[in-house]
Amino acid sequence: MYAITHDAPGFATAIAEHRPHATIVDVRLPPTYRDEGIHARRRHPGLPVLVLSQYVEHSYAGELISDGRGGIGYLLKDRVSRVSEFTDALQRVAAGATVMDPEVIGQLLTRHTRDPIASLTPREREVLALMAEGQDNPTIATRLVITDNAVHKHIGNIFTKLGLSPTDSGHRRVLAVLTYLSHHRPTPTSTEHGPTHR
Repeated sequence: MYAITHDAPGFATAIAEHRPHATIVDVRLPPTYRDEGIHARRRHPGLPVLVLSQYVEHSYAGELISDGRGGIGYLLKDRVSRVSEFTDALQRVAAGATVMDPEVIGQLLTRHTRDPIASLTPREREVLALMAEGQDNPTIATRLVITDNAVHKHIGNIFTKLGLSPTDSGHRRVLAVLTYLSHHRPTPTSTEHGPTHR
């Protein structure tokens, strides 16, 4: 038995009613076209989900990989036309395996072998270092002797350069700090001895 739905509410209802052995879902569904496909996995941990996407969305693919529960897949939509590959992926996801499109893996590996912090300007690195200390925006503005608006702009640039999706707005600050800490050991910044003027 299977059910076909066309939007996020219908998808959620079908999951609740049918408790499927596996689901196939677009990473974005109407009406919001955000991260409904990933959200289903968050709401139903362990639910076998094969997510389809038009292109590689790093934050979503990374979240699925880090889930650690198995029963997840992330395929680019052009794989659907390769029927044998698609059905094999679906069967493996239903069996609890993790299935990632080769292009997704390639891009994630490329992304994580470089230092993403290197793309930031010196000022953006200062802002991120203070974020890693747990400072809020007004404190960062005071420490660096810049306006709150300037801090907001720098943080927006940091999110963009680190490839953090706007749909992760509630978590982007944490993810940015984790990225910083994973590539740099915490060291005293120049701001600890007074503000840096530029």
